[in-house]
Amino acid sequence: MNTILGKANSKTEPSPLYYLAREPKIHSEHPPVIILLHGVGSNEKDLFSFADQLPDKYLVISARAPHTVARDSYAWYQVDLSKGKPVFSEEQEEESKKIILQFIRFLKAKYSVDDNEIYLCGFIQGAIMSYVVALTNPDKIRGIAALSGRILDEVRPFVAPNEKLQHLNIFISHGVNDGVLPVHYAREAKSFLHQLNLNPVYNEYPAGHTINNEMFHDLVNWLKTQ
Repeated sequence: MNTILGKANSKTEPSPLYYLAREPKIHSEHPPVIILLHGVGSNEKDLFSFADQLPDKYLVISARAPHTVARDSYAWYQVDLSKGKPVFSEEQEEESKKIILQFIRFLKAKYSVDDNEIYLCGFIQGAIMSYVVALTNPDKIRGIAALSGRILDEVRPFVAPNEKLQHLNIFISHGVNDGVLPVHYAREAKSFLHQLNLNPVYNEYPAGHTINNEMFHDLVNWLKTQ
């Protein structure tokens, strides 16, 4: 696996995000890419720990969120969970969405990835950002895996028209004992997606706020079918 710092070269501008990369194990001129987006308080090393177990055809990219929380701790936006319902910075969320879209453009230039095979896979806040990017800019994304996430109420008015969303493939996993982001958020997301005529692969597990072996196994199998 390769550590990439996003430095400029003769063909591309510098990356807007620090990231780690695993090259595809199956050579392709235009590889499919899966971009891993970590949760609040974590970093790019977290989800990258299972990069080698993801299907061989993918270029696997694990991005570091732009906002520093503490040493080796980052976020896509500031959030306060102390009031029961998450309270977050809409300005930072919008900024991170734009940065992720810029990052996708960077990856296209640097790695010649397949325009039609760009996937986002996020955990918690990374899952939220996956929804944000895909539902508001579906022309940029082929599919997402939302692990223990939710769809922000504030983003719903900006979701693209139904007809532009129908190519999206969506995988959702959530632990029924999740005490940080309760499972009702996943159920609400599934219901909202059904209203958009989307039919996500949806799985609940007897687990808490984590990615356990069963969740990961189902994620890998889903990616293999894409």
